[in-house]
Order: sequence, then structure tokens, then C-alpha cells
Amino acid sequence: MTEKTTPTHSESPTSPTPDERRSRHRVPVRVPVKVRLDGQEHGGLTRDLSSSGVFVYSESAMKPGSKLELVIMLPPDLGLGPGGWTVCEASVVRVEKSEGKNVGIAATLDRIALLPEIS
Repeated sequence: MTEKTTPTHSESPTSPTPDERRSRHRVPVRVPVKVRLDGQEHGGLTRDLSSSGVFVYSESAMKPGSKLELVIMLPPDLGLGPGGWTVCEASVVRVEKSEGKNVGIAATLDRIALLPEIS
């Protein structure tokens, strides 16, 4: 869950709190994502995104440290350019149990490449 905090006079709005490990503010965004791990592809849904990380719900079983490829439609207001279909290389930081068959996956985005538009 993304929480907004009101900065005190000694903090800037972009400075993470001591307990916050994220380097960028995450935006709640629910968009479909394809998760590729070890040659297998699974569907998923994002919970939130930033220019440096993502949280995804997926059926893919994985461990922290796993390397993923994500294909995702990025919204244009994330600060990553115009948005659009994107392929991302990501590293799993944390895996959480979720309701049903899905697991929650927190990952850093190591590489982001916009895919060309098909006309």
C-alpha cells in the first residue's frame, strides 16, 4: 500500500522517511502485466508503479533475487516518457502471500525499453 506522508519542515517532499526503502514515489496503478520467469509466462496485475520499481500480483512462484521480464502498458504520467507498451527487466526484492493463488511481488526495475508502436 502506498502511503502519503506530510513532510515536516526539516524534510523535503521527495525525501524518503528512515523506514522507507523506495527511492521513488510509487503511484497506485492497476494495469495488466505479462510476467516472464525461466521461459514461462504468466499474467499479472500491477498494484503500484514508479520509475524504479513495481508491485505485481501474479500466479508465478518465485524467490527474492529472481530476474523477471515484464511486459506492461505504462501510463504516460509516471515520468518515464510518453508511456506505452514497455518491456522491463526486473529483480524481485520481496514476495508476499496474497489471497487466492496469487502472490505479491515487489521488484526493482533494472532496465526499461519502450516497444515500438504497431500501426
